Amino acid sequence: MKEQKIGFIGLGNMGAPMAKNLVKAGYGLTVFDAVDKAVEEIAAVGAKRGASPKELAEKSDIVILSLPTSKIIESVVLGENGVAEGLRAGSILIDMSSAEPSSTRKIAKILAEKGVDMMDAAISGGPAGASERKMSIMAGGQKEVFEKYRFILDELGNNVFLVGAIGAGHTLKSVNNLLYGAIFVASCEAVVLGVKAGLDPSVMLDVISKSAGRNFAVDVKFKTNVLSRDFKPGFSLDLLHKDMAIALNMAKELNYPISLCSYAQDIITEGQIRGYGKHDHSEMVKKYEEFADVVVKGQPCVA
Repeated sequence: MKEQKIGFIGLGNMGAPMAKNLVKAGYGLTVFDAVDKAVEEIAAVGAKRGASPKELAEKSDIVILSLPTSKIIESVVLGENGVAEGLRAGSILIDMSSAEPSSTRKIAKILAEKGVDMMDAAISGGPAGASERKMSIMAGGQKEVFEKYRFILDELGNNVFLVGAIGAGHTLKSVNNLLYGAIFVASCEAVVLGVKAGLDPSVMLDVISKSAGRNFAVDVKFKTNVLSRDFKPGFSLDLLHKDMAIALNMAKELNYPISLCSYAQDIITEGQIRGYGKHDHSEMVKKYEEFADVVVKGQPCVA
């Protein structure tokens, strides 16, 4: 077993496969999650159970977070029996969540007073990327800290970047997802239009994937989720909305007007009202299908 002891908090769609990969890589792993079933799943492959965030941190040299919101992150780290109470000088907190950069910097400042390092290491690639270790990881923090702990990030993703000071990783992730949200909405409109006009959706997606309109929504989400009508929870519409809101709030604070992406966010809000929020965000296509009276369904073409 490898020398470093790792604690992992947050075993959802992204956290669970990352935690499993760390166990497979030979690290001693202690896990914690509010959902007992999620803990049992990782314990079944060799991880230990943490009784609390504090106890988990006491047993770990490195603590990794994969949590849904900054409010939850602050509670888990700074609350009673939280991570901050258990971390010791010389250890590190790596936050791989999508979070508000201002909250990240606040936590980092508090931990620095205890002699604890911190990196934000936002991720992109979805549950499949997390499982296959094929993710982009956007790290924010001091260069020497990044270099010291990069080996952990390399265990989890295949494209690892130091993008700036603490908080920069979460900033870039929110900008990335803001752009993706707008592209996704546009892709829904365009693909449904093609089907309404009589195109075979499988053929259309295959061609777009090799043409100027190529994007992640067309390449992955439409082919994997929409054609098969598989909208079970993956990267939910609620989480996409949350990430976009972080970027839009930054734009407001910087007095930088964003029109197109704001409109895309409004459309995604409508999708939440329609009840798509908890499922994979690709279910949003139903909004356009209902209006056009068509269904985007079929089998992906083989190039």
